[in-house]
Amino acid sequence: MTDSNSLDKKRAEDGDSGCKKSRKKEKKADTWRPEGPRDPFAVLDALPEKKQQEIQRALHLFSLGPSLPKTMQQAKKRTYRFWDTQPVPRLGERTETHGPILEGEASVRKEPFSLPQGFSWDTLDLSNLTVMRELCNLLNDNYMEEDDNTVRFDFSPEYLQWALQPPNWLSEWHCAVRVDTNNKLVGFIAAVPADVCIYETEKRMVQVKFLCVHKKLRLKRMTPVLIRELTRRVKQQGIYQAFYAAGIVLPTPLSSCRKLVDVGFQGLRQNMNLQTALKFNRLPEVTKTPGLRPMTKADVVGLQSVLQSHLRKFQLSSVLSSEEVEHWLLPRENVIDTYVVESDDGTLTDVVSFHCTSYKVLNHPLHTGLRAAVLLCVASTATDPVILMEDILVLAKSKGYDVFSAFDVMDNQSFLENLKFSVNDSSLHYYLYNWKCPTMSADKMGFLLPN
Repeated sequence: MTDSNSLDKKRAEDGDSGCKKSRKKEKKADTWRPEGPRDPFAVLDALPEKKQQEIQRALHLFSLGPSLPKTMQQAKKRTYRFWDTQPVPRLGERTETHGPILEGEASVRKEPFSLPQGFSWDTLDLSNLTVMRELCNLLNDNYMEEDDNTVRFDFSPEYLQWALQPPNWLSEWHCAVRVDTNNKLVGFIAAVPADVCIYETEKRMVQVKFLCVHKKLRLKRMTPVLIRELTRRVKQQGIYQAFYAAGIVLPTPLSSCRKLVDVGFQGLRQNMNLQTALKFNRLPEVTKTPGLRPMTKADVVGLQSVLQSHLRKFQLSSVLSSEEVEHWLLPRENVIDTYVVESDDGTLTDVVSFHCTSYKVLNHPLHTGLRAAVLLCVASTATDPVILMEDILVLAKSKGYDVFSAFDVMDNQSFLENLKFSVNDSSLHYYLYNWKCPTMSADKMGFLLPN
């Protein structure tokens, strides 16, 4: 009897002990078990910046998805569902006539285009420093990267104010998309006014800039909606043509140019060690051109005359008011540098202008940043362009620029080879929206506004 009771008691204690262990095990399991699948983007964001860059680089290099076309041959194999609905020339179409593809509309849509659920339109107030910082963060993290994921743009508020707020700018053309739940900025596209002369026709257009969608949202096809909405807002001001540039081939390039770099991103040339390369790319210590000096506000009127005379030579060119010359060319620290040549009688004879593009260097053990000078324009009437541009390289180096790049547009071919610029494998393609005309070679392009 006693032995039986002891055995039952022992069994009961063992059972309670087992239940306690089971409950303890379940409780322990509950402490780490997540509720539903974890957000992979949240996991990525929680990692250190260095680890994020390594993962992004691996995804970039080994992605099996289709790449955007960078040549006409690649473009001809691609279907353009959005651009086939737009007033742009079709790929392979030859045009000899001039004029709009679609005439101005009698009425323009008043309601904004629909966004995917959970997103809303916004018009950015770039005078608000917080908003400007949001835009910088969006563009710097998502705008575009080099193909090998080594550098990324690093725009400053000062640069974006210069690029997006020229004379007659409109806040309605700073078009953005936000997330409803947290008001996060995830999409942006902008336009600035631009008077353009195409062959013999002068038109008021807009230049489209900074089309950017957050990397996590690119599968939602938000880009076409951004373009449609900006087009609607521009049409409300009675403007039906636009100019834009891209590093990919769309229907259909008006012209294409190549990027050339002095002391550039490229490594050492073949059969060249570092010492030989430094000697090969060595610049003079001082400038040679008499009368070369930085532009001042007093130069605006004279400079406008020099530029307009120069730009008229090209089949597509900017038409600039004195206010626009002042905005786009008057020097600003770490944004735009312009130098003029003044003759003995006080007349301006030459001008060279370049703007600053900053980059964040990724996945490098030593360097974190890079400053590139990008040539905007050179108009030379009294000075050998090779000598003038060599002086500009000397000045850019003295101001701390790491590289100097230019495109083979306008008359740039006259000095690029002599000054040992290297050809980059990237191209820039120019486009007109709702305007047809014959295509043109890069040396006939005289568009001055930065892209």
